[in-house]
Amino acid sequence: MATPHSRFQTLHGCVALVLFLSALVLPAAPGAAPTIHDLLKDHGLPAGVLPRTVQSFSLDPETGVLEARLEAPCYARWRDNPVYFDKVVSGNLSYGALRGVNGLAQEELFLWLPVKGILVADPASGVLLLDIGLARKQLSLSVFDDPPDCRPAAKVEGLQLLQKKHGSRVEGKLQAQR
Repeated sequence: MATPHSRFQTLHGCVALVLFLSALVLPAAPGAAPTIHDLLKDHGLPAGVLPRTVQSFSLDPETGVLEARLEAPCYARWRDNPVYFDKVVSGNLSYGALRGVNGLAQEELFLWLPVKGILVADPASGVLLLDIGLARKQLSLSVFDDPPDCRPAAKVEGLQLLQKKHGSRVEGKLQAQR
């Protein structure tokens, strides 16, 4: 004979199981807004093309113009490649490409070159192409798996000024503080 306590435990276990299974089966809430990173993936581009710090975005369905708004200009890294994001990054979004990009630059041999386009022509190749005006740079798609963290431009520029004034001692002190 079951005691009231054991019936409660059984009922509690069944309720927990039903809630768990419904969470697995039910789709996301229909009103849930996609993130910019979801939108990029839906268009054949990796999520890490834009930083985590995108606050809002808009996509004009007629023209394909995508506009991503950040809190402030910032610097990030695509693995070993320094990247600058302006407060607004825009471009024409189509499947596998973001063309006519504004507000994005990549450092190449001590020069900041504007990124004019981002292209994934063949996902099976594992390569993303950056159009930097004079040439196209190939990077592994895996570099863009996760959206990069972005540091406000003012802080990074301040660090660069300190490094010019005090040399590499500043970098060593900052690494020791981290």
